[in-house]
Amino acid sequence: MRFDVITLFPELVESLLQSGIPRRAEQSGAIELHCWNPRDYSKDKHRTVDDRPYGGGPGMVMKADCLLDTIAASKQSIAANRNATEAKVIYLSPQGKQLDQAAIATLANENHLTLLCGRYEGIDERVIELAVDEEWSIGDYVLSGGELGAMVLIDAISRLLPNVLGHKDSAAQDSFSEGLLDCPHYTRPICVNDLAVPDILTSGNHAAIAKWRKQQALGRTQQRRPDLLQKKRLSPEEQTLLAQYLEKTS
Repeated sequence: MRFDVITLFPELVESLLQSGIPRRAEQSGAIELHCWNPRDYSKDKHRTVDDRPYGGGPGMVMKADCLLDTIAASKQSIAANRNATEAKVIYLSPQGKQLDQAAIATLANENHLTLLCGRYEGIDERVIELAVDEEWSIGDYVLSGGELGAMVLIDAISRLLPNVLGHKDSAAQDSFSEGLLDCPHYTRPICVNDLAVPDILTSGNHAAIAKWRKQQALGRTQQRRPDLLQKKRLSPEEQTLLAQYLEKTS
């Protein structure tokens, strides 16, 4: 997958590829990253990309002309690839839809994504009307710019691409993959400060282990994120497992 990121701080976004899963994804060819700086498409010698807002108020607003030209340049570059398809333009914004695992899974099916990172008080609204396909938010809080949101999106998508993770089932078992939080995990040693690994995990009974993990995921979700369960239709078996969990922990 190709990511084109429009940002005033390309070095910040590019640092994502220096370690971890994104680095592995880039080295394997699963993703490629191209950063575009709107200052390179500014109309004046000072490389101005912002101006005072009409109507007054604090802060500055990113200008439409340089942003639209940057988006156009990135699309031309993508089109130069004979196998390229039209890239979806995403604006990272607190006003966008809340990003969740289902949305990440859908976006992972795209071949190209152009991620627009705002700064200051935001971007000229006409850029959104003319060039943006979707707006996404990573949470109900304000950041200094859209770069961290873009990096979150790239990282989350990279995990779902073929052959990026070390184990093919890792992504499928992550939190939110089934609309639930993940179950607890343990590794060696078997006892830490008098806390032992649950016996079921050392039993060798894989069916019982799978059932325990499902029950733990259901119970934790109910206790920590009940809003997620409200969106999920539980099977009769899942309802029984949840009831048993709550009875044990009450």
